[in-house]
Amino acid sequence: MKLAAQFACFTILLVSSLATADDWPQWRGPNRDGTWQESGLVEKFAAPELKIAWRKPIGSGYSGPTVADGRVFVTDRRVEPTQVERVHAFDEKTGETLWTYSYPCEYVNVGYTAGPRASVSIDEGRAYALGTMGNLHAFDAASGKLLWAKDLNTEYKIRMPIWGISASPLVDGKLVIVQIGGEKACLVAFDKVTGEERWRALDDNASYSAPVIIQQAGKPVMVCWTGDSIVGMNAQTGEVYWRHPFKPAKMVINIATPVLENGRLFFTSFYDGSVMLEVNDKELAVRELWSRQGRDEQHTDSLHSIISTPYLKGDHIYGVDSYGEFRCLDAKTGERIWESLKPTPKSRWSTIHMVENDGRMWMFNERGELIIATLSPTGYEEISRAKLIKPTEVQLGQRGGVCWSHPAFANQHVFARNDEEIVCASLAAGEN
Repeated sequence: MKLAAQFACFTILLVSSLATADDWPQWRGPNRDGTWQESGLVEKFAAPELKIAWRKPIGSGYSGPTVADGRVFVTDRRVEPTQVERVHAFDEKTGETLWTYSYPCEYVNVGYTAGPRASVSIDEGRAYALGTMGNLHAFDAASGKLLWAKDLNTEYKIRMPIWGISASPLVDGKLVIVQIGGEKACLVAFDKVTGEERWRALDDNASYSAPVIIQQAGKPVMVCWTGDSIVGMNAQTGEVYWRHPFKPAKMVINIATPVLENGRLFFTSFYDGSVMLEVNDKELAVRELWSRQGRDEQHTDSLHSIISTPYLKGDHIYGVDSYGEFRCLDAKTGERIWESLKPTPKSRWSTIHMVENDGRMWMFNERGELIIATLSPTGYEEISRAKLIKPTEVQLGQRGGVCWSHPAFANQHVFARNDEEIVCASLAAGEN
């Protein structure tokens, strides 16, 4: 009996351990909310630099890696001998190249030409890749076989954003949904198996912000921040439930993903500051709780974020302002509680990506450093910091280069890329 009890205990522990292993199949994780549920992670880094499990050369690009079913996906760009975008799949354990798909793609009227922006979305054994000029491809994720493809720029007459098509595809039910800013087709939904169009909606300009699904009044609602407004929609039909205007004063620079907490939706933009909406839980409607905007990009109020998606928890917001000022705000009013320059250097567009795990924040800054910290209304407390990957200059040819791509956290590992390589490092307890 004692042996049986020990075996049962071991089995429970093993199953529990396996249950906490998570893939990272889309932008910002399994639920697009920047949370990471795994356990058994390192408490503190053992050295100033992380030990790399594997590295693989790739070209330049802003798109972050995604991880599913033992494979790591990332996109990049080559300009010699011709301009092409590529989609890669690597073995998660070894870094071995499993397949690569390349297609011609000349960048026209697009600034910051480092490469694709949108992370590959994985669903039911398929990989959906959206390129800078609006090329949408669906692959068999295991073999790389092309299932279907769309030239959205030609088909929908995209009003190309200055930094190209950037929002990662959203898979919901039987559909894959993209924000492209076409004529009367800001958002378009396709059958995820056949590629046939199912609906198109809105005549808004495109932004760079990825749509998310929330629950409201007992229904799933797709929230999309376009270049002109914040919209709540039925993801299956394209029906608009509600709409809140958010017209940019200078230019469309909406990049951060909408974040939801306790019935509140938060949005932040480099020039236009912040907006907090209350999500009605009885009906499909929203109302503005507050909005704040500073005089200009250097004299900001509340939060003027560029690339980083903020973190909203309880009554507080944490995020990076226009020049790298890491701030805590009162979520009820937008008032600043504290500010720190420790997480990321003070520079224009300074960026950090945040992922929460069991009360700790894993922060990847633009210097290629991975930080473990805790955030609270009393301040920023750094636990540990280590170098993960070096900054490179194709994404930004200033300050010795940057690391602007969001990493993936999957199966007790971190996967990060720059303009030259993709790397994998273990974050399991007892390693690094």
